[in-house]
Amino acid sequence: MLLRSGILTSSDGDAVALENATAGSGIVLVCEHASSLLPASAGDLGLSPEALSSHIAWDPGALAIARRLAERLDGVLVHQRFSRLIYDCNRPPESPAAMPEKSEVYEIPGNRELGPAERYARTAALYIPFHDRVSNEISRLQGEGRRPVVVTVHTFTPVYFGNPREVEIGILHDADSRLADAMLDAAADSPYRFERNSPYGPEDGVTHTLRLHALPQGFANVMIEVRNDLVRDDAEVEAVSSHLADLISEALKRVA
Repeated sequence: MLLRSGILTSSDGDAVALENATAGSGIVLVCEHASSLLPASAGDLGLSPEALSSHIAWDPGALAIARRLAERLDGVLVHQRFSRLIYDCNRPPESPAAMPEKSEVYEIPGNRELGPAERYARTAALYIPFHDRVSNEISRLQGEGRRPVVVTVHTFTPVYFGNPREVEIGILHDADSRLADAMLDAAADSPYRFERNSPYGPEDGVTHTLRLHALPQGFANVMIEVRNDLVRDDAEVEAVSSHLADLISEALKRVA
C-alpha cells in the first residue's frame, strides 16, 4: 500500500474535499475542522473514544452549516477530511497549535515530542494539499473574472475550561473588518447573540486561513463561529444557516 508522506495511505483517501465545484458565485467557504476522522497510521493518538468525539477533535456541526451556506449562497466549499488533532489546517506549520500536545483538559500522547520529520510529514500530507486547494479555487474564480470572497466556518463549545460562554455566534476578522462590520450591522435585530472577535480573536491565531488567502489580495473575508449547542439537529442547523446566509448576502451588498 502506497504511503503519502508517511501519513495517509490510499485507503484513507484525499486530505481535502471540494463540494459544489460548479457554483456560480465568487464565495469560497472553508471548513478546516470539519471531521474527527484520523488517518489509519495515527491510530487513536492515545486518546479515548470520548475525547476523539469531543470538540477537541473537530467542530461539531460546522460542516453541516458550511454545506447549507454553500447551497444557499451558491458558493464552493473546501473542507478538511481529517481531525485537527493530526493537523489543524487553521494554523501554520511553525505554530505549536498545528499539532497540539494538549487541547483544553486533554493531553494528546500521539502528538508529544514530535520530531522535525514527523511534523514535516503531517504538513506535507494535510496542510499543504488543503491550502493548495483553497488557493486553486480562488485562482480559478479570478480567472473567470470573479472577485472571490472567503468565509471560514467553525463551531465552538458552550463551556470551555469550566466557564460558560454567553456569545452564540461570533463574527471574527483580522485587519480587514469590512465584511464582519457589515454582517454585525445586519445582525442588529437578530434573535441570536452576536459578538465581534468572540469567543476568539486574531490574537489567538485563529485567522490564519484569512491571512493566507484573503488579506494579501484584499478579498472580503470573515470567520464565523457558532456555539455548537445551537446546531444539535437538522432543524437547528437549517435555522442558523439560513440566518447566516441572509446576513452574508445583505453584508456583501454593503461591501460591494
